[in-house]
Amino acid sequence: NFMSAYVVVEIVVKNPKGYEEYKKLAPPPIAAFGGQYIARGGKAENLEGDWKPNRIVILEFESVDKAKNWLDSEEYREAKALRHKHATSKMIVVEGV
Repeated sequence: NFMSAYVVVEIVVKNPKGYEEYKKLAPPPIAAFGGQYIARGGKAENLEGDWKPNRIVILEFESVDKAKNWLDSEEYREAKALRHKHATSKMIVVEGV
């Protein structure tokens, strides 16, 4: 009886060229921890409130622990450093139902 977990990220890209390199490095470590993309930078539209979303990425993992293990992993270290260099991010993990 596992509960899936979703990582939701809002990203403001500061250097599009550098961010393209991140986009190449990010998928393998996500997959290595059983994660998959649910949304990856598709058009986001405000429905309520004053949120003006930038780039939105949603990842699904089998558990909160798996998501945290991915984020802190050696496999993701290089990609994470690139993301931090070329973009600013807000990131949460939320348990599924």
